[in-house]
Amino acid sequence: MTELPNGAAAVIDLAAFRRNVESLVATAAPSEVMLAVKANAYGHGMLPISLAALEAGATSLGVLEVGAGLELREAGITVPLFAWLHGTGTDFRAAAENRIDLGVSAVWQLEAIAESGASVPARVHLKIDTGLSRNGASAEDWPELVETALHLESQGFLEVYGAWSHLADASVADDEIALAKFVVAVEVATSLGARFSTLHLAASSAGIRMPEARFDFVRFGIAAFGISPFDDVDAQGLGLEAPMALTAPVLSLHGLPAGPFHLGDVAVDLDEPATLALVAVGYGDGVQSPAIGRAEVLLGGERRRIVALGVDRMLVDADDLEVAVGDRAVVFGSAERGEPTAEEWAAHADSIGDEIVASITPRVPRVYVG
Repeated sequence: MTELPNGAAAVIDLAAFRRNVESLVATAAPSEVMLAVKANAYGHGMLPISLAALEAGATSLGVLEVGAGLELREAGITVPLFAWLHGTGTDFRAAAENRIDLGVSAVWQLEAIAESGASVPARVHLKIDTGLSRNGASAEDWPELVETALHLESQGFLEVYGAWSHLADASVADDEIALAKFVVAVEVATSLGARFSTLHLAASSAGIRMPEARFDFVRFGIAAFGISPFDDVDAQGLGLEAPMALTAPVLSLHGLPAGPFHLGDVAVDLDEPATLALVAVGYGDGVQSPAIGRAEVLLGGERRRIVALGVDRMLVDADDLEVAVGDRAVVFGSAERGEPTAEEWAAHADSIGDEIVASITPRVPRVYVG
């Protein structure tokens, strides 16, 4: 049995994660899979997750920022890397020289790449905005972006390698409209002289339900982490598992009369006598306070409500429960084990599952199993 720290821990089951990736690879085939490891792999740990994803059949990684790509290169990762969130301080020279592909949305980014002084051409993927409005060139600005890229390619500063976009995933109808816009944008670019080696559009949602949007590869993100991208089916319904379980020990047990009770920054006013377990995890660890009053933890084999939440601890209803100091509560984890899930917590917090797992702070140790 894996030894856990005395306090809170995020236990990451790499075997479960690999099974998710293997399933998504099979779904996307013959398109390839890029695994998105942005935000420290949604809080799961970028390097261990990257290695597990590649073992399970992903052929490239989406890193969001160039700096994250450089970390993976320094760690020995050699597969294609793709970064697309750029500020004025982005090190385009280091990106080019470390073979990090660049998603480009604006002419100023192309100009900055050309002016970076890189010793090799940067490989760029031109982005058209198809409706998400996260970034990407508008239909009006797209021809200028393409023409500028082709001009700089002719001068040896870059290679125009791909075209891509993001879907808003607002509805099937919206995604079909966005797909049509993407196809038109590629046709426009081709008419201007672009010859793309790769096209990519779909992420988790369209990657699962929209085969016509898969093109050369799918950028799977949150689905690989056991969280459904859909409102009408959960991860378990998609055959996906939650790799992360947030767990913490019981520090003390308190049999309390009705009335107010304070323990550090945790306060509660009880309507009737109760036994409460003090558990070593709180909002300072990333637990979502808006969910309190609705969310539960698994303690002593039972789902129990959270009575109050502090910065580094919570009070949990332990009435009639066989539990002792040192026993561990599971805040969220695997539906297969009957634990509350990140998706449930998201519903209670009026949030999304992505935020629940990505919010777990760095001070919580990640413990890898599987």
